Amino acid sequence: MRWQDLRRSGNIEDRRGGFGGGMRFPMRLGRGGGIGGVGLVLVVLAGLFFGFDPLVLLEGGPVPGQSTRQTPETAGEREMRDFVSAVLGDTEQTWQELFRRAGRSYEEPRLVLFSGGVESECGVGQAAMGPFYCPLDRRIYIDLSFFEELRRRFRAPGDFAQAYVIAHEVGHHVQNILGTAERVRAAQQRGPRAQANALSVRLELQADCYSGLWAHHADRARRVLEEGDIEEALNAASAIGDDRLQRQAQGRVVPDSFTHGSSAQRVRWFKRGLEAGTLEACDTFQATNP
Repeated sequence: MRWQDLRRSGNIEDRRGGFGGGMRFPMRLGRGGGIGGVGLVLVVLAGLFFGFDPLVLLEGGPVPGQSTRQTPETAGEREMRDFVSAVLGDTEQTWQELFRRAGRSYEEPRLVLFSGGVESECGVGQAAMGPFYCPLDRRIYIDLSFFEELRRRFRAPGDFAQAYVIAHEVGHHVQNILGTAERVRAAQQRGPRAQANALSVRLELQADCYSGLWAHHADRARRVLEEGDIEEALNAASAIGDDRLQRQAQGRVVPDSFTHGSSAQRVRWFKRGLEAGTLEACDTFQATNP
């Protein structure tokens, strides 16, 4: 990905430094809860990988205060922070233009870098959950160590695989602005669990499509894509499909419990956004078979 010359975002908050050991990190999840993106799908699998009880993330407990970064930034961390700022800045340019064309204004999200654990308006998250978006404070939360996990454990390397993840979380922010996320949460609370899961899948697939939509416009306007970038994003989308994660975690697949979509679905909707480049093409809620 040609990211070095992209405009940097001014919306990065660096809260790295982590929390003290032995703390419990309660998450207010529930149907249509505050956490979106790849985070929720990874909870159970992360528990197996990292040896913690996933229920810890759902239970109450003492909430630690935020901490500031106390250790010097390494060269690798500095470059990764710069990369995240560049990708976020480019999503800002893309969505500002798309909203302008639609006669609306785009409110840029904040992106919080954290290490270990972080407090948000949606609760407190752990690095093992992966990146997440909180609609209550309109912030994206990322522990940069997730990108190493994406490369090593999920075998989805590459800078554009990382950009796909960031753009997916920005997609949840777009859904929040447009009111899509709130409508989904309201419908989830009225219906049974199976319906709530099915709506969650459509919401996540739309965020995948929005990620592809960003890539479409970013490349047309600024030629950001290099050979192999699309394959990196498709590989990442496939790697975090519900079916693949469930098979890795429990040896079997339970489609009724999907919340983010299968590998094939995630790949298909990213490609749809990439190829069509329109909001209308990303209407997963009108699709007969998403």
